[in-house]
Amino acid sequence: MSESTRRFSLPPLILFGFDALLRVNVGRDAIIDLVGPMGLAGCIGSKLAGYTWDLVERYATELVFVVHELARPGEIATTRFRFSRRFAPEAAGVRELADSAVLETPYWQLHAAILAHHGPCLGFAVEEPLHVNVWRNRVEEAGLAVGPWLKPLKAAIRDGLPDDAPIQLPDGRTRPLGALRKLVSIEPGQKVGYITDVADTPANRATIVSLCYGADILFIEASFAGSDIQRAAERAHLTTIAAGEIGRACEARRLEPFHFSPRYEDCEQMLLDEVASAFADRPM
Repeated sequence: MSESTRRFSLPPLILFGFDALLRVNVGRDAIIDLVGPMGLAGCIGSKLAGYTWDLVERYATELVFVVHELARPGEIATTRFRFSRRFAPEAAGVRELADSAVLETPYWQLHAAILAHHGPCLGFAVEEPLHVNVWRNRVEEAGLAVGPWLKPLKAAIRDGLPDDAPIQLPDGRTRPLGALRKLVSIEPGQKVGYITDVADTPANRATIVSLCYGADILFIEASFAGSDIQRAAERAHLTTIAAGEIGRACEARRLEPFHFSPRYEDCEQMLLDEVASAFADRPM
């Protein structure tokens, strides 16, 4: 990674919960991906450097944090921190993104976009290619038990395996995939958006709509009441009305407002009603 790529002037990032995440994973084999704006890798590195890793050689396990920083639209920088190397930062380079997907597995894609708060922040959308739903009653009617064996069944269907592909049952026997398809239904994949800590600007609105358009569920901050638009602007947050309007522009099927300011501790229903009204009275 070139020095010119990494030279940004950003406000400090604040990390909550990382120490707890670190504590429960030391001693385990795990690869944990973290996605954020530029500056995240430096913050993670500083956190990890705050510990003395003098007992690393006693562990046979490898914990890896892979930090992905969205440097600018369409470009992501990656840094690895490995337990076996006492979490010394390893720059893994910068890559171009074909679209907004920053991480991808056979089961979901994580999309991200840069938004503006007091500094840069990210909005997210998680999207499934398809959703395989197991029907418990059908499993039990077939004389089978619900359990971990259903995960390979779902994976085989997602991967498009042929009907003669063997699926192992709980008792160790196998059945062909074709005989088990009736236990599940295949539905269009869901899309979930997550937006918080953003200012109400035309650029932010356009980016959110592009990222979260068609979301089945959109989690979105609604920090201030519609009448407190000036206070919301000063603090770079959304009002209830802005949240509802953005949800409507995204054509989200369901809106889940959150991150209400403590000043409305006894007025939560009022905030929910304002969001619902701006969302064109769609079901909450």
